[in-house]
Amino acid sequence: MDTMILTTKLHLNKREITFLVPLYITGVVTVISVLISLLFWRSGSLPGTPGWIQGSQSNPGIAWALAGFLVYLGVQSVATTFPFALTLGASRRGFVGGTFLWNVTVSAYLTLVFAVLTMVEVATGHWFSEFYIFDVYILGAGDMTLLIPLVFLSVLSMLMIGGVFGASWIRYGARGPQFVGIGIAIVLILALII
Repeated sequence: MDTMILTTKLHLNKREITFLVPLYITGVVTVISVLISLLFWRSGSLPGTPGWIQGSQSNPGIAWALAGFLVYLGVQSVATTFPFALTLGASRRGFVGGTFLWNVTVSAYLTLVFAVLTMVEVATGHWFSEFYIFDVYILGAGDMTLLIPLVFLSVLSMLMIGGVFGASWIRYGARGPQFVGIGIAIVLILALII
């Protein structure tokens, strides 16, 4: 248990990349979404109309923007920290447990961020201008009973997928992630065929 907590603390040493970079990405995507909404508004679309709401809530940008970063974060959490943790005396089991605890912490943090931003958006009438950024279909369309598990499990999955690719790189070198990727592609194709 001690190694697990120490591993989690080791991951949490990277505070900016863990807690601030996701906020930076979310902020940039928010600004871009607002600019796109302003572009549509200027071209004749009317905020608040059924077509506006339908189109705005169909925007998945806020969800997809973080996906690549979260996979990268999962890769680097294993690939850069594992060798260092082993030299400090961490066991493999303790490292995996600590990394999972860190993944859960990041997932809970981002779930809280998205829940608060969605509540603020809904409470302000979509930023006082009918601009839908977080109250979108891919995040549950403002329904907290959908948003909370959806965001939590999605973030956790992305971090863990990244961790698997990072672990395969540590174990098998550059060929490891290639084989994992090919294996996943074959399994998905077979599942689709079946």
